[in-house]
Amino acid sequence: MSYFFQLVVSGIVVGSIYALSALGFVLIYKSSRVLNIAHGQIIAAGAFITYALTVWLGIPIALSFVLSMVVTFFLAMSVERIFLRRLIGEPIISVIMVTIGLMFILDGLIYFTPFGTQNFSFPEFLPTTPISLGGVSISWTQMVGVVLTFMMIAAFSWFFKKSTIGISMRAVSDDQMASMSIGISVPRVFGLAWATAGLSAAAAGGIIGNITGLNFDTLQAFGILVFPVVILGGLDSILGAVVAGIIMGLIQQFASGYLDGNWGLNGTGEVMPYIILLIILLFKPHGLFGTHEIERV
Repeated sequence: MSYFFQLVVSGIVVGSIYALSALGFVLIYKSSRVLNIAHGQIIAAGAFITYALTVWLGIPIALSFVLSMVVTFFLAMSVERIFLRRLIGEPIISVIMVTIGLMFILDGLIYFTPFGTQNFSFPEFLPTTPISLGGVSISWTQMVGVVLTFMMIAAFSWFFKKSTIGISMRAVSDDQMASMSIGISVPRVFGLAWATAGLSAAAAGGIIGNITGLNFDTLQAFGILVFPVVILGGLDSILGAVVAGIIMGLIQQFASGYLDGNWGLNGTGEVMPYIILLIILLFKPHGLFGTHEIERV
């Protein structure tokens, strides 16, 4: 039974990271109906910036974490201003193709640095003895990561529901023409959506890097791993990202814990999220909490 609860704890840790990583997709899609394929590279950039500030410049890691979010906030805003603002009103596929191009550009830039080819790890700043309760253990790094993740998710939920900018983003997502008619600047909302998504990506990168270490391939892979999460939860739902992230984390851990090594199976934890993705697309393509739109022609 303790093994079962250990898998539950591990699933919640992994799922909370998935949820925070998926927020960037949700923030951009919710305001502009665009999928940012380069999201994984922004997550990696946030993690590497945190590491550089902490290790190379000697800044305390808590301050480095905040500064990396600020840097990535303006980096993502610049990307939207330079590459994507000109495409407002163009077919969505054109914007998605631009984000694919950005993905390869960022890949190349990161591979020019030591971060693209080497592994790094953050210096220890928390107790190394894990927290144990009833045969279930969790490291301090994982505990802090989960707490920070849920704090940020709560902050983003409040931002969308209560703040003027968040409400403007929701209005632009529903109807761009109607939003412009009441004085909302659609280009400004798009820029803020990308910037906020960059901020959440940097936070996710810093947390992932502290838990798993800094490996570029692992970090950028989170940009793809969260696709099943956002599809399951609903592309435009913050609550859906949280719930689906936890569900996917639990499914992945249970599959790895109970199926790998049995009946000749291996790697089921990596495959299972995509099996769930296919099932959801077949029976509930809008996800658990996604907006179901009906278009009449």
